[in-house]
Amino acid sequence: MKTAFFMTLLTVLFMFVGGLIGGRGGMMFAFIFAVGMNFFSYWFSDKIVLKMYKAVEVDETEAPGIHRIVRGLTAKGGIPMPKVYVIHNPAPNAFATGRNPENAAVAVTTGIVDLLSDDELEGVLAHELAHIYGRDILIGTIAATFAGAIMMIANTAKWAMIFGGSRNSDGENSNPVAAIAAMIIAPIAAMMIQMAISRSREYIADARGAKLCGKPKALANALRKISGGVAAAPMDDAQPATAHMFIMNPFSGRQAMNLFSTHPPVEERIARLEAMQG
Repeated sequence: MKTAFFMTLLTVLFMFVGGLIGGRGGMMFAFIFAVGMNFFSYWFSDKIVLKMYKAVEVDETEAPGIHRIVRGLTAKGGIPMPKVYVIHNPAPNAFATGRNPENAAVAVTTGIVDLLSDDELEGVLAHELAHIYGRDILIGTIAATFAGAIMMIANTAKWAMIFGGSRNSDGENSNPVAAIAAMIIAPIAAMMIQMAISRSREYIADARGAKLCGKPKALANALRKISGGVAAAPMDDAQPATAHMFIMNPFSGRQAMNLFSTHPPVEERIARLEAMQG
């Protein structure tokens, strides 16, 4: 029900932006496009995100340590074993994706594997498995796909204004104020959707992950290290539309304003985990 509501909300937002830019024809085009996006993102958005970051699937012989940790956690939690991917990037981070626990994947960067101890990495992977268990990954991945498309529409409006597109699909003169509004509103709306999805779910995934691995302190230490690592070396090739999927905002080194972050403050997350340990 949550997923259906979310897809409907994104479709309405898509139609609103399409109407601002292209009138009734633009709204109809946006509706058809949104329906296609809903279908496509449900079945293929996980593959898109993994391909976007050049994630490589690894088996037990290629990454025995990661597989050992994930296998132990899934056995303890009674959930299916997800596919394991590695992203060759020095920035420490991780995310989970997939439409359900039976079709899920966890991805870790080489930077996070090099940075964390086994216990800390177990805490991070437990956090990602908690997202899978809570079925956050479907909504989060769909949000990433739609946010990217919404930003693409905003860019289209911008270039149409620059190159003098003066008529919409109804043959009427386009309203430049409406186009400017779409350029401003669309990215903000996409960001607000990401924030609404991810902030509360990160706290829940932290708590569930800490209980799953039985090591809240290790996950707290991992978050502290990842925060410092991202601040020192942000993931420059990360896409804003997918920022909410990572365990830590990949742009944290450049975005200091917690109010507009897709993640809750790391200090608060650490404090909650340390309270659990106590």
